[in-house]
Amino acid sequence: MKVLGISGWSGSGKTTLLAELIPLLTARGVKVSTIKHAHHDFDVDQPGKDSYRHREAGASEVLISSAKRYAIMHEHRDAPEPTLDELLARLSPVDLVLVEGFKKSSHAKIEVWRASVGKPMLQIEDTAVIAVASDAPVPNLSVPQLDTNRPQQVADFIVAWMGRPAATRGEARRGAAE
Repeated sequence: MKVLGISGWSGSGKTTLLAELIPLLTARGVKVSTIKHAHHDFDVDQPGKDSYRHREAGASEVLISSAKRYAIMHEHRDAPEPTLDELLARLSPVDLVLVEGFKKSSHAKIEVWRASVGKPMLQIEDTAVIAVASDAPVPNLSVPQLDTNRPQQVADFIVAWMGRPAATRGEARRGAAE
C-alpha cells in the first residue's frame, strides 16, 4: 500500500482537501482508505448503548457490525498510543492510505499551508514533504506547489506519485464534475 500524508497546521484545510480528493481518486480506480489522528480524547460510541457498556465494563475491543458496516473500538487502557505503522498494519489492503495528522512521522506528505493560519511551513524542516498545497503562491519552495482550489491538480499529482497512468479524458471530466 502507498501511504501519503496530508499534513499541516489546524485550520489549514486538510480535511476539506481530503474530502475533495477521495472521490476524485476513487473515480480513477484508486482504492483509498484514510487514517485520521486526533489530538484530543474522542469517542465514536454513545453512553447507554450496548457497545459503550461493553467497553466501560472492561472489554479490550468491541466490534459492532451491521449489514452496511462494522467498527472495532479498541481501548488502549494503559498501553501507549499505537504508531502509524501499527495502525497501518490493521487496515485491509488498498492502493492508497491517506493519513491526516501524524505530521512528525516519516511517511511522504503533501503539506497544506495557508499564510492566514500564521504558522511556519513544515516543509522547511520536514524532508518527507513532497509538495505543498496552498491557496496562494508560495515563493522559494524546494518542492512542487499545488493549488488547494484545484483538487483535480492535487489528485493528478498523487496518481503520478503512485506511478499510475494519467487519467483518461472521461475520468478527468467525471472527477472534475464531482
